[in-house]
Amino acid sequence: MSKPTISGFSAAHLPFGIFSTSARSPRVGVAYQDWIIDMTALAETGIFAFDTSVFYESTLNAFIALGKDVTIFARTQVQGFLSKEQDIPPAGNELFVDRKTARLHLPLAIGDYTDFYSSREHAENVGKLFRDPENALLPNWRHLPVGYHGRASSIVVSGTDIRRPKGQVKPNRYPTPRYEPTSRLDFELELAFVIGKDSQLGRPVPIVEAEDYIFGVALFNDWSARDIQKWEYVPLGPFLGKNFASSISPWITPLEALSEHRAPGPPQEPAPLEYLLTPNRYNLDIQLEVKLTTANGHGKILSRSNAKHLYWSMAQQLAHHTVNGCNMRVGDVLASGTISGPDEFSYGSLLELSKGGRSPINIAPGVDRTFLEDGDILTLSAWAGEGGGRIQLGEVVGTVLPAIL
Repeated sequence: MSKPTISGFSAAHLPFGIFSTSARSPRVGVAYQDWIIDMTALAETGIFAFDTSVFYESTLNAFIALGKDVTIFARTQVQGFLSKEQDIPPAGNELFVDRKTARLHLPLAIGDYTDFYSSREHAENVGKLFRDPENALLPNWRHLPVGYHGRASSIVVSGTDIRRPKGQVKPNRYPTPRYEPTSRLDFELELAFVIGKDSQLGRPVPIVEAEDYIFGVALFNDWSARDIQKWEYVPLGPFLGKNFASSISPWITPLEALSEHRAPGPPQEPAPLEYLLTPNRYNLDIQLEVKLTTANGHGKILSRSNAKHLYWSMAQQLAHHTVNGCNMRVGDVLASGTISGPDEFSYGSLLELSKGGRSPINIAPGVDRTFLEDGDILTLSAWAGEGGGRIQLGEVVGTVLPAIL
């Protein structure tokens, strides 16, 4: 095996995903530098002391469901294997697949998906655009993590093309609504966390136990049709403007890999109710970036933000989601909502970056954007740390296709 190059998938990272090749059916793999470690092949060397049939599954659910004692042990065994190159068995090359030659699949069977609204900067920016600049936050926002139930069936893996949706829109120039393709297609820069443990119906997950229920995190793009959303969202919130597509990274980073990349969350005022209180409220210190590339190849970085800005933490989101007894299941996905930072270059959506479409963004000479156009390619990337210890979350890429007329 040739020496892989450093790519953000170090032995300290080892995210899990599902891959296939022309010769290998979909199965569990671990990203390591420029390679994918075939966990079914590694299991056949006998290094694991648990039921390794889970590595032959086409989703991560069965592996995750074995619990953190097993999933942490599995990562530790892989790390030990990689640290002893002399112990690679004679068939060692069969364990490693070039990532460029592999097909990556949706890594989870997602039963339920919830999207939160946990960035104060984003909520204030949107409130100023849609409602009242002087009272941008609704009265409940600083008391609870606002969320809504999204559509799990339309979550797709990175690289899947996104078809421009159609729906009812009513711009001010129209006296009545019309049915047409959205002209305000947008991205939302988010992190998602994956539930790794079932909870019991009727029993809340205490906030001090919340992270025990989180297997890992992934980069996430919750595509949005702002004109459809604006017309429909009162009184019950997002529906067709959101449920047509969300994109997730093919790689799920175990929470343990991010233990050294934490940052205190911003102050909360007023203090949350007791079930949302925690003595150590930490966010993930993950750098986030969004790049737009046009069909003609013009590219520009639109935004750089950081997950540490989130007002409501993952633990608070999960504790609130279950406080009424709602049960979680392995493979459920909960997303943070758009992550915006304190300055304009750190906003996590075109709605904010273009000030509701009033301030076009220059991509290249003669090329501007307020919202996404057909052929545009959105690339979300994220990383924690720097240098050889940098943890690179898998990218989320999507190309906008024309609406079906």
